[in-house]
Amino acid sequence: MSPQRANESEARSAERRPLSDIAGVIGVGAMGLGVVQSLRRAGIETVVRDVRPEREAAATALGATVAPSPAAVARAAGITIILVVDAAQAEHVLFGDDGFASAAPAQRIVVMSSTVEPEFVVSAAQRLQARNVMLVDAPVSGGPRRAADGTMTMMVGADAAARARCAPLFACIAGRVFDAGGIGDGARMKLVNNLLAAVNLAAAAEAYAVGVRAGLPVRTVHDVVAASSGASWIGSDRMPRAFAGKLTPPHAAARVLAKDVTLATALARRCGVATPLGDAARAAFETLVREGYGEDDDAVLLARAITATPP
Repeated sequence: MSPQRANESEARSAERRPLSDIAGVIGVGAMGLGVVQSLRRAGIETVVRDVRPEREAAATALGATVAPSPAAVARAAGITIILVVDAAQAEHVLFGDDGFASAAPAQRIVVMSSTVEPEFVVSAAQRLQARNVMLVDAPVSGGPRRAADGTMTMMVGADAAARARCAPLFACIAGRVFDAGGIGDGARMKLVNNLLAAVNLAAAAEAYAVGVRAGLPVRTVHDVVAASSGASWIGSDRMPRAFAGKLTPPHAAARVLAKDVTLATALARRCGVATPLGDAARAAFETLVREGYGEDDDAVLLARAITATPP
């Protein structure tokens, strides 16, 4: 049997095995809490850590155990998913005082599911490897509902052994798991996706605003677009929340997509690719944050587009 076929066979076998590891989740916001819900529904013992007590309380209500620090999660959980906002938070969680790396026994696995710079993922993997801890690069997409349903998309960059060990856990929290390549490739794939997501959302808000200002009922605009060539997943997901006014608490805060599209356009520049549409989307989300809408759902872009005065 070839090495590739052997690896594929090992991965398929792992997907059929029950997860023996306790799972950890650090960062139980909208996405992380959904992951906890999926893990607990599958009967997986789960230990969590978040800096906000109300989030830890919500995880406790789902049957998770709260740890006092990332180090405590490392001691308890064989596989830990990181779902914090950005690289600065991930750095603190992994390598700060009482961080994960300070207490992780050998052969622990960190699943980096935050949207962060690929270079950070590579650096973190190297530093963890020096401590005999494995990193799996596995960003996620789909929003809080799909996190809770266990139907997220995962983009995985990892070696075959680490991916095989994580396969039973991934089967509980994701509907599609893509092999993106090696460490850093999962992060790169997520930025490609979020570049398009930001552009599609900005374009949907702009188009819906045209329809509303032209006198069309917003629900008619939505129903027609959702059934026609102008549809996009993110537009169909976000626009109903926008015209229903369900912007707080946010499903996805505007500041997060502003951060993601900034990372994506920076990657594009490093690759020598011009992104005029991405730059326009980035400017739209940066404006939202600057005007004080950063903590609102990113669907607030529609309300701003409707009320904005053209230049």
